[in-house]
Amino acid sequence: MYCEHFGLQQRPFRLTPHLAFRFAERSQQEALTTLKVALDQGEGFLKVVGEVGLGKTLLCRSLLDELAAPYVTAWLPDPHLSPGTLRTAVARDLGIQLPARPTQQQVHQLLQEKLTGMVAAGQRPVLLIDEAQALPAGTLETVRLLTNLETEQRKLLQVVLFGQPELDRRLALPQFRQLQQRITYSCVLQALDPDAVKAYVDFRMRQAGAARRVFSTAALLRLARASRGIPRLVNVLADKALLSAFGRGSDSVNTRDVRRAIADTDATRPQLWWPRLQPAARAAAVGLVAAGAFLAMGWLQGGAG
Repeated sequence: MYCEHFGLQQRPFRLTPHLAFRFAERSQQEALTTLKVALDQGEGFLKVVGEVGLGKTLLCRSLLDELAAPYVTAWLPDPHLSPGTLRTAVARDLGIQLPARPTQQQVHQLLQEKLTGMVAAGQRPVLLIDEAQALPAGTLETVRLLTNLETEQRKLLQVVLFGQPELDRRLALPQFRQLQQRITYSCVLQALDPDAVKAYVDFRMRQAGAARRVFSTAALLRLARASRGIPRLVNVLADKALLSAFGRGSDSVNTRDVRRAIADTDATRPQLWWPRLQPAARAAAVGLVAAGAFLAMGWLQGGAG
């Protein structure tokens, strides 16, 4: 829609993960390096945690892209799986031919045989699970049991969990203490600071074909403040701001365009405090207002007397 107007070859702020648009932000780079080193050392369980929109899925895709032979990867983007379905999905991702209507015991046995053969041949099987905070309790326990498979020297399967902060809270529960103790490396993704937001926007515009800077400095500062440094929100706002500038017939994005984008985006609008209060807090607020009104009326009456 606006690409030709700004001299772009494609939209720079699409929400779908695109490796060509992966920005080398510090916490992302540190996490990727840590994961690769830990996997090379043969660690069994690794974890990456980050708030919604910080790029966990893109990091997962980047790791998949960079894990060349001898690594063999299985990727589970959908965590809403039963324990049996998870075993079957991992088996099929690793190329195991399953019989029709196999029992879970058969699947487990075939998995163990396959993983043992792969490790004996010098291969490094790795399972990556996205949105791991949504794994059912039984499935999370099945993941732990899969990492019990090992030789005298190493684990047969390494696992990387990608999840929101809720994952940490779940793993802190007593029922998951064995799994939590096995996580040897944990990475936390951070939001972008204002300078990083500016670099992020400029980078994605260049990747899309921009030959000049389109966003003004003031617009980038407003964008950074409204997005709170969350890349997904930066993408949403920047895309809408470009559309606003295009609609005005302008070849640059200013703060007015960013303000319009903010007004059109629920996640960046100021939220009223009243709906967020719990019922008890609302009642307390009503009580305080009523008490204030009562005291004010008494004061007025006293003054009138």
